[in-house]
Amino acid sequence: MSAPALAPRLYVDSADLERVSRLLAAGVVHGVTTNPTILERGGRTTAEIPELYARWVSEGAREIFFQTWGQGRDELLRNADTIRALGDRVAVKVPATAAGFAAASALVDDGVSVLVTAVYSAGQALAAANIGARYIAPYLGRLRDAGVDGGALIARMQAVCAGSETNVLAASLRSAEDIVSLRLAGVPYFTAAPDVLDELLFHEVSDSSAAEFDAAMGRIRA
Repeated sequence: MSAPALAPRLYVDSADLERVSRLLAAGVVHGVTTNPTILERGGRTTAEIPELYARWVSEGAREIFFQTWGQGRDELLRNADTIRALGDRVAVKVPATAAGFAAASALVDDGVSVLVTAVYSAGQALAAANIGARYIAPYLGRLRDAGVDGGALIARMQAVCAGSETNVLAASLRSAEDIVSLRLAGVPYFTAAPDVLDELLFHEVSDSSAAEFDAAMGRIRA
C-alpha cells in the first residue's frame, strides 16, 4: 500500500467550550468544526457565532467551520456572507443538496474555503470535486447506521477526488479505530467529538509507563 499523500489533520467537532479549549491548548487539533446540531447541543445560537470564532482563534484554532443555512441558493449565500466575514480562518459548510451545490459553486468562485457536508455517495463527492470545494464531509457512523460499508465508501470518495483540490474530512467518527482505519485507506482529515479524540490520545500502558518514569526520577533526582 502506498503512503497517503497528505499529512493527517485532526479537528474537534464540538461547541463544548471547556473541552474545545483544552484540546486547542494542548495543540493536538488543527481547528474546530460545528454544524447547527452541534451548536444546539452546546446551547449556542447563531448570534454567538462571532463570539465563538473570536474565542477559538484566540485559543489557537487555525481553521473554524460554521454551516450556512437556508431553503434555497440565495438564502444559503446570504447567510454564508455573515460567516465568511468573520475572518481568514473560517470555512463555510454547505449541505450536499441541489441548492447547496449551487451555493457552494458560487462561494468557491468567489474564493471562499468551502466544505460540502453530509455527503453520502461517491457521485456527490465527484460533484464537489468538480466545483472545487476544498473539503467534503461524509458521516461514517450514519453510513453504518444505514447498513452501508462506510469505510469502503469513504475510501472510494477519497479516490474519486484524487487529482483535485478536494479532500475528505471524515465526520461522525465514533472510535479511535475509525480514524486509524480511514487513515490507512488514504483519508487525510478527521473531525471527532472530544471523547473520541481523548481515546485516540490514550493508552493505559503509556500512562503506567509515565508513572514508572516519574517514580524512578523521584528516586534518582539529586
